[in-house]
Amino acid sequence: MSEAIAYALEPDLGVHEFRAVLVASTLAERRPVDDEACLLGMLQHANLIVTARRSGRLVGVARSVTDFHYCCYLSDLAVDRELQGRGVGRELVDRTQAELGPQAKLILLSAPAAVDYYPKLGFELHPAAYLR
Repeated sequence: MSEAIAYALEPDLGVHEFRAVLVASTLAERRPVDDEACLLGMLQHANLIVTARRSGRLVGVARSVTDFHYCCYLSDLAVDRELQGRGVGRELVDRTQAELGPQAKLILLSAPAAVDYYPKLGFELHPAAYLR
């Protein structure tokens, strides 16, 4: 029997746990995990952090920047590889959406390996996104 996952809002998530889940999820390939000051800034300036824990250990995080009414940039969705495919990412996205106003849209940039994942969660590909 697998242990239950506990989800929570954690505005004060620590840098070391955040880094560990980025590494465990493969998101570290595209994040500055060796720059502790940057990771700290990413956490301190996010205004919505939803976590998933199993037996107290951080196994997933959804980190967002949002106005809570119109849009929410879901900047990190990381789930430990051991738990991928078990609904943890979906639950983190659903709980993020639940914290937003009814008309707020979730916006994200997909990792190349996840482009087929997000449509399964109800996201639509937008043809006019830009990155600078």
